[in-house]
Amino acid sequence: MSNRYSDLWKSQKWKQLRRNLFRLQKRVYKAVRDGDLRKARSLQKLILKSRSAQMLAIRQVTQLNLGKRTAGVDGKSSLSYKERFEVLKKLVSSAENWTHQGLRAIPIAKKNGGTRMLKVPTIQDRAWQCLAKYALEPAHEATFSADSYGFRTGRSAQDAQKRLFLHLKSNSNGIKKRVIELDIKKCFDRISHSSIMDRLLAPAGLKMGIFRCLKAGINPEFPEQGTPQGGVVSPLLANIALDGIENIHPSIRYADDMVFILKPRDNAEKILDKVRNFLAQRGLEVNQEKTKLTKTTDGFDFLGWHMRVQKNGKFRCIPSVENHRNIRKKIKAVVNNSNYGAEVKAQKLAPIVRGWRNYHKSCDMSSSRDSLWFMNKTTNRKFRKEKKVNRYRANELCKKGFPAVGYEQNQHVNVKGTKSPYDGDLVYWSLRNSILYDDATSKALKKQNHSCGHCGHRFLSDEYVHLHHIDGNHDNWKQKNLMAVHQSCHQEIHWSLPLGKPKG
Repeated sequence: MSNRYSDLWKSQKWKQLRRNLFRLQKRVYKAVRDGDLRKARSLQKLILKSRSAQMLAIRQVTQLNLGKRTAGVDGKSSLSYKERFEVLKKLVSSAENWTHQGLRAIPIAKKNGGTRMLKVPTIQDRAWQCLAKYALEPAHEATFSADSYGFRTGRSAQDAQKRLFLHLKSNSNGIKKRVIELDIKKCFDRISHSSIMDRLLAPAGLKMGIFRCLKAGINPEFPEQGTPQGGVVSPLLANIALDGIENIHPSIRYADDMVFILKPRDNAEKILDKVRNFLAQRGLEVNQEKTKLTKTTDGFDFLGWHMRVQKNGKFRCIPSVENHRNIRKKIKAVVNNSNYGAEVKAQKLAPIVRGWRNYHKSCDMSSSRDSLWFMNKTTNRKFRKEKKVNRYRANELCKKGFPAVGYEQNQHVNVKGTKSPYDGDLVYWSLRNSILYDDATSKALKKQNHSCGHCGHRFLSDEYVHLHHIDGNHDNWKQKNLMAVHQSCHQEIHWSLPLGKPKG
């Protein structure tokens, strides 16, 4: 019986399902752009009822999301193939009248010594939230500000970094400007439910489902506030409520992290008063302790970077002290682990270091600190203390554990204006998505004309690009052995292995 459900799940035509959903989402985006909200709501109902959308939502939360193994209040950390089809039945019958179960609260340590509560829904509630997001996101992408970058499809922290460069570079007289580093007090915990519901572009059934979703995660002390951190749809709801704050004054926003750029004659207090009024309407307030006015020449931290305009007027961006401290901790945790040898340590280090370097590849990484020179030398020395690892082998392992990434300050190309993947411009978005990758992945994408080597579908921004080693040998990095594929396609190639852990 279990094999029957397994074969049925694996035989799904995911490429066609994705195409079906995307066609509906494009129509929702266009309807909202054209001001036809009635048509948009009708199309959103179709998405909720669409089997393609329902199947993709279940696959997303059970196979693709990073937190797919996190259990909710029911204790389930994964679903069998049969249970996935049972969730599908429930979505078919109740998608427009969904009732949420309770949330599992997980305390997360904050850097100031306190804790915040991560509230995790059950897997089937996450599937419904993902389905709701499929319907809501294209409608709101049609209205979102061009200066908002956090938790939005097709946009990244690097876009925000480049926008700050454009505001503060020497040609823009950045040396004379100031910035307001805005911090919103307990944004996700205090955001008003009514401020979200009033701005939601959705049919009645979907609105009621979102309302129940919000009420499932309330703090008894604040029954009308908060969107549960840990929910699939929560970042989108926060963006919906905060959208428009960018219009107060030239600014860059990444979720609830925000900086306002002030010219010499701008009145900081007047701008902050407008911000306070805007936030008050949404049940929020400015965190006075962390919000500050800073000269660009003094420098400020934003999204893991330290940004500063130098005395010569040039903009400089490097990894922040805290960000650098975190990567050192991660590297030390691997290198000092006595449970495995140098070979395994090098394999575990590579994705950590590559990910960190890729995030910062548009920064000035010329210093020995930022190039991780000291960490590399320390790792090399510790590798050489292990048996059967001589100097030459230690050098090889360090090259593998600290893979090189090409750096060029401010090289990132920004997303154009208010463009969205839902506008249907597949050529623009597939080419842009390819630019975000480098080295072997970039070459594979170019060779494949920016299409998946497994399904042939264009790469959009909603799914990671994986490199598949055709012969299964991770040490064989010859170009002919590498194929760029969707994350989900990579899993399909390796169905015989545990879900989410493809070997090649």
